[in-house]
Amino acid sequence: MAVCVLIPAYNAALTLGNVLEEVCGQEFKVVVVDDGSTDETSLVAGRYAVTLLTHSVNLGKGAALMTGFSWSLENGYSGIVTLDADGQHDPLSIALLAAAAVDRGFGVLIASRYTQFNEMAGLRKFWNRFGVWCMRKRTGFEISDSQSGFRYYSTEMLSAFKLSKVGYDLEMEILMKAWKAGFTIGSLPVAARVADGRSTSHYRPVRDTWNICMTFLRYM
Repeated sequence: MAVCVLIPAYNAALTLGNVLEEVCGQEFKVVVVDDGSTDETSLVAGRYAVTLLTHSVNLGKGAALMTGFSWSLENGYSGIVTLDADGQHDPLSIALLAAAAVDRGFGVLIASRYTQFNEMAGLRKFWNRFGVWCMRKRTGFEISDSQSGFRYYSTEMLSAFKLSKVGYDLEMEILMKAWKAGFTIGSLPVAARVADGRSTSHYRPVRDTWNICMTFLRYM
C-alpha cells in the first residue's frame, strides 16, 4: 500500500510544525504544498523530512491539492491522505483511514466529524448537514460529512477525470466526478481535534459555501 500524506498549507507557520511532528513520525511519505504563504510556512516545513512544493502566489486550497495530486501520480503512489495544516485533524488516524479505504475499495473515504456537527456554527453546520442529505439522496452513498478535508483518495480515481476548481469547492467536485465515474465514496467516523476550525481556517463562509453549493448543483 503505497500511500502518501498531502498537506496543503497557507500562512500556517504557527500550526504546521505541530502537525508535522506527528505526521512525520509515521511510515508515510509527506508532501507539503505551500500555497503562496507570506509567513514562514515553507521555513517550518523545511525543518522536517517532507517534500516541499511551493506556489509563488496564493492560488487556493484546490490548486494546492491538485499540485500535490500531480506529484503523487508522477511518483507512483496508489493513494493519498489529505489533511489540513491547522491541526484540527488527528494525524494518528491516518493509517486507520488509509487501511479502511484500501481494504474496502473506496475511491474516496472521508474522515467524518458527523458526531461533532453541533460544535460547528452558522453556514458551515447548515451546509454540511444539508450537503450530507443531498449527497445521500443523489448518489446513494453513506456520506456523513461532505466538507472534511481529512480524506483518502485513490490515485486510480484521480487519474480517471480532470479537475478544474481551485478553491474549497474542489473537494465537492471530486465527490461528484468520482460518483459519475463509478467509484465508491464513503465515510469513516474519526473525531476531529477541533470540529469547527473557524479560528485557524481560511474558509470564507459565504463565498466558499456558495461555490460548493454551485459545484454540487452543476454535477447533479
